[in-house]
Amino acid sequence: MFRKLLLPLLFLSFSSCAELQQVVNQLPDATGISNAEIASGLREALDMGIDRQVAKLTQKDGFYKNELVKILLPEELQKVDKALRDIGLSSLADEGLKVLNRAAEDAVSEATPIFVNAVKEITFDDAKNILLGNDDAATQYLTTKTQTSLYDKFHPVINDSFKKVGADQIWENLIIKYNSIPFTNNVNPDLTDYVTGEALKGVYTMIAVEEKEIRNKISSRTTDLLIKVFALQD
Repeated sequence: MFRKLLLPLLFLSFSSCAELQQVVNQLPDATGISNAEIASGLREALDMGIDRQVAKLTQKDGFYKNELVKILLPEELQKVDKALRDIGLSSLADEGLKVLNRAAEDAVSEATPIFVNAVKEITFDDAKNILLGNDDAATQYLTTKTQTSLYDKFHPVINDSFKKVGADQIWENLIIKYNSIPFTNNVNPDLTDYVTGEALKGVYTMIAVEEKEIRNKISSRTTDLLIKVFALQD
């Protein structure tokens, strides 16, 4: 309610972006909530996204049966999938897709502490603007600040998960069979790199789901800090 009443008044009262920005910067003083409290509230919302949503990805079929994050084949492998189905190897092609998602599910389970630590360490340079931003503004900020470093940490976990769920052997078999089909161009994709990127994308997607819930549903704000901070953007 605060934001809905405030924004029209701001646009009527101020003629320049600089003046509008000055008012936004003064919001904590006007509401009694400090920038540090807002930042803590944003971190808590992201933590809740990990607890409530990312945890779902670690379950069997957490990726495979979740249309928001299901890992599909990269373009290079779509022709592999079609060619194998055309020669009667549909079940093998299905298994190839499934194990990519299994590897992501296993890896997210192993790597969840990485995301928890990333949220703890993140510094919100402009917590007020993030709070008053889009439904996934905090998640987008987290993505920008952590994606590169998390990729480097996540990649070896994905590589281990490939071996753990047998994806490496299944895809080696798939690619050997495909490459043996006459008149096809050989492929040798870096599946670890691809699944790492897709798994990270899935994690950020699910954190954004929870952030949107907290922003739009008062009942999802289950702590005093969340209630206090996110009331500013209602």
